[in-house]
Amino acid sequence: MSTTLPAYEALAADIKALGTTSVFGLMSDDTALFVATLDAMGVRFYGARHENNAIAMAEGYSSATGGLAIAIIGRGPAAANALHGANYVLRAGSRVLLIFGDTANTAVPPNSLGPDTKLFPCAAMLQTSGIRTMVASDPLTARRTLAQAIAATHQGTVALLLPMNVQFALIDPEATQPPPVADLSLPRKAARPAAIKAAAALLADSRKPLIVAGLGAFRAGARDALVRLGDHLGAGLGTTLKGKDLFRGHPFDCGVLGSFSHGGGRRLIEQADCVIAFGAGMNMRTTSYGMALPPDVPLIHVDSRRDNIGRWFPADVAVVADATLAAEQLIAATPARDKADMPLRSPELQDWLASYTMEREFKPEHTPRTMDPRSLGLELNRLLPENRNAVFDSGNFLLITPYISVPGPGHTKQSSDFSSIGMGFGTALGFAVGAPDRPTVLFIGDGSFLMTMGELETVVREDIPLIVVLMNDCAYGAEMHYLKLRNMAVNMSVFPDIDYAPIAAGFGFQAETVRTLDELRKLAPMLAKPEGPIFLDCKINGQVPASFIFEAVEFERRKPKA
Repeated sequence: MSTTLPAYEALAADIKALGTTSVFGLMSDDTALFVATLDAMGVRFYGARHENNAIAMAEGYSSATGGLAIAIIGRGPAAANALHGANYVLRAGSRVLLIFGDTANTAVPPNSLGPDTKLFPCAAMLQTSGIRTMVASDPLTARRTLAQAIAATHQGTVALLLPMNVQFALIDPEATQPPPVADLSLPRKAARPAAIKAAAALLADSRKPLIVAGLGAFRAGARDALVRLGDHLGAGLGTTLKGKDLFRGHPFDCGVLGSFSHGGGRRLIEQADCVIAFGAGMNMRTTSYGMALPPDVPLIHVDSRRDNIGRWFPADVAVVADATLAAEQLIAATPARDKADMPLRSPELQDWLASYTMEREFKPEHTPRTMDPRSLGLELNRLLPENRNAVFDSGNFLLITPYISVPGPGHTKQSSDFSSIGMGFGTALGFAVGAPDRPTVLFIGDGSFLMTMGELETVVREDIPLIVVLMNDCAYGAEMHYLKLRNMAVNMSVFPDIDYAPIAAGFGFQAETVRTLDELRKLAPMLAKPEGPIFLDCKINGQVPASFIFEAVEFERRKPKA
């Protein structure tokens, strides 16, 4: 005799059977039993204080682990709250399954006492955003739909809606057993010989090639192959922001290309006569709105997805292939060069890179009550544990990015894929859960922090180790500089100097207000061996603008007038 059980219990068991250990979300009446069942089964539920942050937690976890992450959100207003986060996750490209509760897909009974105040067209809104959306419309096939949704996440974010009547229906677990979850990840493919031949011909005319590696190259495990290719061709080695520090330690590491570059690497980058991009979008930040590279430098663009090639920057040769395999093919297709024929590998340039220090980038602009954010970044880089994660929210304070190093791209995360402030806190929480063996540092502006301050409680309640560095310029910094460059009043973008450290201390953080580098250095023992959550309200000089602000304004100026 078969036993029946609620569909939500069978769905929870299927998620558990995947080997899932953590899920994220914010409990609602229509997901409460599902969430509680998962947690009781040993799949820990990490609850946020806002749906956007819950989804960002899942994205951070997926980024840290490279695997599937699941966020569980309620219906109606909960789903409406979560749309911001859902769009962020979609653009980030991580493997995330968004599970939403949904209104029962049955007719409203005639004796209903009123309207469903949570009624919301969730599926339509998600689909309008470009998110692949599935609905478990029948209890008997709900588990099969879950398996299909999980399989589809190999191609990016997927949403699954679970109507309440489907969740609560009784089903036979044996009769509704779903098929195994399929692996729909793209296979690793080598490039077509014609593409490699075209790329090799272009490289034959180049004396100063530059390799640019993005997040796709890191995920493909291509570092060693790209180093061999660089050594073979005499190329400089650079990365995108998301690929930051992939070549750390190599004598010809040029750092990040574009808006977050440094003067040491730019000396080589500006000499490049050919660029080979691997798994890199070549967007406006990587190219500084087209100004980072010498004019008319040809681009060989390598990516495993055809639609990524030339999407943001014109490509002269397209190579659709896995980054590692393509690099190996190019090594085989091009003759090795003598060291005398490697202008970008000269002893002079090697000495230049080896001796270059970030302190040469700028003259500090401290005030009696604030620090230059660049100097702050350099000091934090020395004081924080070397083996760390660094997660960045968005804003003018991102100018510190070149001054914060990490062991490699797997240790860092930018949360600006939706060009939105406020996504960093949740992302950092999920990243910390996914990579608990090293401390996670969140760099966040005061505007973003005020949007997400409630997650201070989440850090303590869920016992998530986190160091919060509040880059506090008492302003919407990017908007302030944007207005200044247009000779507009900035008063609406500037705010009072509030001390947030006591607030964080009230939640259980070790909290300090820092106005000078000397005050920061006194905290060295605490930062070197963090124990429990730490919060630093770092008062920074908001008059120091990020270079990308100027780049955006200059790009607008150069655009043809309608």
